[in-house]
Amino acid sequence: MIYLDRVALEIKSVGLYNLILQDVEKILNKKNPTKDEILETIKSNPEILEEYKQTNTEYNISNIHIKNIDISKLKDSCRDIAKKVNSKLNHLREIEKYTLDFEQSSTLVIIFSIEFFVLFSVQYFIVLLDLKEWQLLIYGVFASSVLFAWIYANRERKKYKENRIIYNREYKEALELISKLEDSNCIKKSDLIIKECDEHV
Repeated sequence: MIYLDRVALEIKSVGLYNLILQDVEKILNKKNPTKDEILETIKSNPEILEEYKQTNTEYNISNIHIKNIDISKLKDSCRDIAKKVNSKLNHLREIEKYTLDFEQSSTLVIIFSIEFFVLFSVQYFIVLLDLKEWQLLIYGVFASSVLFAWIYANRERKKYKENRIIYNREYKEALELISKLEDSNCIKKSDLIIKECDEHV
């Protein structure tokens, strides 16, 4: 469900993907490659596509380059399957953030940031406010927050893992349903492709 021509064009022309473009230039040993050269590099180096997908996910840009099917234009025999496809596409977009590795997710960054703030606060209370007689209690609160953060991080890691499994399953099912609709002459997949991203326009 990813449109490689769009990927190549965006890597070439959108500043968000400059680091990926630099990787492509290193592979090709050439500055300012053409869209076709980038496209060939993507096909022969899957890590480039993974970098692109990860960048999009981090910036809340969907890697699903297929729009929902306009059910009103379909014959009745196609509508039920098309509704399932639309439902799956919507769900995939909702849980797409879970395709990131948890260790590289913003959730983990937020947890660490909060813990850093708590540690700073602990030091502030003990040293600057001269609350040394309360330091065991204050450190106890800090230790409790670390324990809470660890439990929360493990719960989130599990959520990422479970949703990634669901995402991969639904992605495959959506592709199969789209192929089924195309085989039944209900739709043309090429008509569903989103060729450019609104966020970049």
